[in-house]
Amino acid sequence: MQVTRSVEISAPIGDVWAIVSDIEHSDSIISGIKKVEILEPAKGPSIVGLKWRETREMMGKDAAEVMWITDAAEASYYETRAESHGSIYTSRIALETTSSGTKLTMDFIGQPVTFTARLLWSLTGWIAKSALRKTIDKDLDDIKHSAEKARS
Repeated sequence: MQVTRSVEISAPIGDVWAIVSDIEHSDSIISGIKKVEILEPAKGPSIVGLKWRETREMMGKDAAEVMWITDAAEASYYETRAESHGSIYTSRIALETTSSGTKLTMDFIGQPVTFTARLLWSLTGWIAKSALRKTIDKDLDDIKHSAEKARS
């Protein structure tokens, strides 16, 4: 399953990067995140290696996932990975300068690796994909609101 969503933000790329790369405080920006717990800080000046547990409410229950940053280029992109319930999840947050500010894109890929996960995805994947689109859109809108509010 792959989902790609974007939003245009009327703020410079540096301001947007400051928000999206501040994982530790993302629960104060993104309304869908209930809690962030840093498990391993990044080593060095890059955010690569940062590992955290993120708690969200999913289908009426708290769901916590451990994620880590696998690659990054400051003010350009970062990539994350998570492994859960027989699947591997990767995402890429990318920023691009536009004439009006910044284009922020999130690309999410979920790959079932176990038999059970493949079976569940074949039965319910379309529901999950729809819910995921809505979740990503809301996250991007929260980031947009925060960046644009900071500019005014």
